Amino acid sequence: MTVPSLDPDAAARVASFGAIPPMRERGLEAVRRAVEATPHPADMPAMAAIENRSIPGPAQEIPLRIFRPTDARRAPVLVYFHGGGMVMGSVHAFEPLARVLAAASGATVVSVEYRLAPEAPAPAQFDDAYAATAWVAANAEALNVDAGRLAVVGDSAGGSLAAAVALAARDRGGPAICCQVLLYPGLDRDMTCESIRLLEDAPMLSRDDIDYMHELADRGVSAPPDAYRFPALATDFTGLPAAVVVTAECDPIRDWGERYAARLRAAGVQTTQTRYPGAYHGFLMRSDATARGRLALAETAALLRAKFAHPLSF
Repeated sequence: MTVPSLDPDAAARVASFGAIPPMRERGLEAVRRAVEATPHPADMPAMAAIENRSIPGPAQEIPLRIFRPTDARRAPVLVYFHGGGMVMGSVHAFEPLARVLAAASGATVVSVEYRLAPEAPAPAQFDDAYAATAWVAANAEALNVDAGRLAVVGDSAGGSLAAAVALAARDRGGPAICCQVLLYPGLDRDMTCESIRLLEDAPMLSRDDIDYMHELADRGVSAPPDAYRFPALATDFTGLPAAVVVTAECDPIRDWGERYAARLRAAGVQTTQTRYPGAYHGFLMRSDATARGRLALAETAALLRAKFAHPLSF
């Protein structure tokens, strides 16, 4: 197969970074510093209110950042998990995406500062994600959000957490989740899939970068793999909330998200899956930088608005 090409503006965005050494060569701390130091766009959507708070967690307090696009009462709510391979990223670094999600969907966004590996081995990331989602649902009235219109959303590693929380909420009898939004999600560990073989030298995320983050995320893990760590290991997809799955054509883990969407659909889960041509992994972290990114967020938010306006009770 032919290696897909980036859109012109996506290629320009990649070129603007210059030559980026592999993550392994730079080291985790340097990569983390670079992610946190990336400046936010000057024209991020204005919020009616932004609140920082901490909630009880399974091991320690979990910091949250709450973005309210309006003062509406009982707004729908998105519990958001940022990307970064489980080993980097923060509510600060991914604030541009959280704000756009809030502004475009009209929902309050609760961004979760889950613990990172390797300092906190798995399942710490999932445990924090599930605990935060359960807390939001249990405290919906105090938060002035509608627990009946609660969705989980995540990009990359965060997409894996969103999928895992949806699985666990079904398995554990709650909290109720109306939709799972999986943005180029890292759901799997299958390194033989076609997209990885085709795009091992992809811009923004190479095969070696994936391997390196997996090595870091695996340090200190003693529990055997399960579906809450790798949702692709799930065998039963029935009874899961409706799904919106976004993939990027030039992303080596593209097939993971598309295969997961197909399995959801086969199990009778209402699923919308869109592949964005000419887009790279992570293209929504700064959706303002590309036309395809702006379109993808607008379309995803439109789907969320529709689901919030016409919630299904079955």
